[in-house]
Amino acid sequence: MSHHRDGFQRHIKRSDMLSCVLCEDAPCTAACGRMDPAGALRSIWFANEKAAAAAIPEEIPCGDCPALCESACVRPGQVPVKKLMERLHQEVRPALEIPYPEDEDRLKADLCGISLENPFLLSSSVVASTYDMCARAFEAGWAGAAFKTICSFEIHEASPRFSAITGDNGSIIGFKNIEQLSDHSVAENMEIFRRLKAQYPSKFILASIMGKDDKEWEELAGLCEENGADAIELNFSCPNMADGGLGSDIGQVPELVERFTAAARRGTKIPVLAKLTPNVALMSPAAEAAKRGGADGLSAINTIKSITGVNPHTYVTAPAVHGHSAVGGYSGNAVKPIALRFVAELAKNPALAGMYISGMGGIENWTDALEFLLLGADSLQVTTAVMQYGYRIIDDLKSGLNYYLAEKGFRSVKDAVGLALDTVSDTTDVLERDTVIFPKFHKEKCIGCGRCMISCADGGHQAIQLNGERKPQLNGKKCVGCHLCILVCPQGAISPGVKRIKKPTI
Repeated sequence: MSHHRDGFQRHIKRSDMLSCVLCEDAPCTAACGRMDPAGALRSIWFANEKAAAAAIPEEIPCGDCPALCESACVRPGQVPVKKLMERLHQEVRPALEIPYPEDEDRLKADLCGISLENPFLLSSSVVASTYDMCARAFEAGWAGAAFKTICSFEIHEASPRFSAITGDNGSIIGFKNIEQLSDHSVAENMEIFRRLKAQYPSKFILASIMGKDDKEWEELAGLCEENGADAIELNFSCPNMADGGLGSDIGQVPELVERFTAAARRGTKIPVLAKLTPNVALMSPAAEAAKRGGADGLSAINTIKSITGVNPHTYVTAPAVHGHSAVGGYSGNAVKPIALRFVAELAKNPALAGMYISGMGGIENWTDALEFLLLGADSLQVTTAVMQYGYRIIDDLKSGLNYYLAEKGFRSVKDAVGLALDTVSDTTDVLERDTVIFPKFHKEKCIGCGRCMISCADGGHQAIQLNGERKPQLNGKKCVGCHLCILVCPQGAISPGVKRIKKPTI
């Protein structure tokens, strides 16, 4: 098995199917007619190969099939669909430790005591901004939605308003937006809430609001409750609404967080969550202020102030709007490490004990979601991955997490919340430093590219050389066990190996 960089052992990785574009109404499945290769490919992409393998028929129909799925592909011959289906059947399926769970009961969660079908919500953004969009998401399986922030301001959006940092295959790693709040009137949004609650009474509506003064925070909170919202989320963190002391400007001032939380609290009896900005050194001061103001919980993180690039010919940053641009909010998988750090900070703070945490920031697959849970999040919110891949990602978010929980013997998703917190320290001073863990080279996987040697020579400790067969050899006297070589190997051919006790220095 290969050691995937998200910390989970995987047989098949994204790199095995990089040419796949995850089609809508995929031709490969239509051509097959006997199984769903497109669904299986999506599951591989989203780190959910076990659920994909469990869905493969016991007698796989590939056999003598002339790979009609591959010839029907929008990139004919570029995606080894048949081979990947056979690998799921031959490599992954036999290694499954348990059958796929028959139900999703263990995914049941709550938001401040109110039931959720599962822990997955759309976060407040364009993906949850109309009745039709929320309805389609609910039908797809999302437990609820944090509706795009409701306000009384006049909103006139710029065009274009998105830019991105992409990976080698064009998928989005980091995403920047300069989008603002809901451009519907308050009355229009209240009508949407009423319709959604009437049609989907079991789905959760988290009403994101932003006011300009105490009175407006209070009134908006009350209106949302009257029209069907299950809870209120106070947007103290939008980086694109900072003019005039709004958005992230509020989240950076604990006194304002407390004041406006208290105002919203006066207007409603349903749960109130404060959505906090990551554009601070520590989130705890604002979080503690929200608690003093009467908040029941916290949402973190919102987007990070950013500039994603500069055009080398026009000298305008992206996205360019008629020769100008602006600092905007950065999201996507690239911000997950920062989001996890803030969620852990909130969960570990004894002054915030009992506060509900809804975590977000770079969640793309179920392993990302699990990491937020393990660090203290009680529910999970997603936007950027939906913008890139669609509401359909909920299938793999749910099935991947459900299989993991069943595999671990957890009866409820709540059993996983906070399990990693004791391993997190705010300082590296507490770490053990008396051993070195050497890398282990799996020569049967090695293709002799020499990337490990290059990185060790120019970014490490010159401990790796290639032998006459272009296979790596380790100099144990020089190796310090930094594991840079493991991270850069494109084949997953290096893993942690033998531990050695350091000799004492005099």
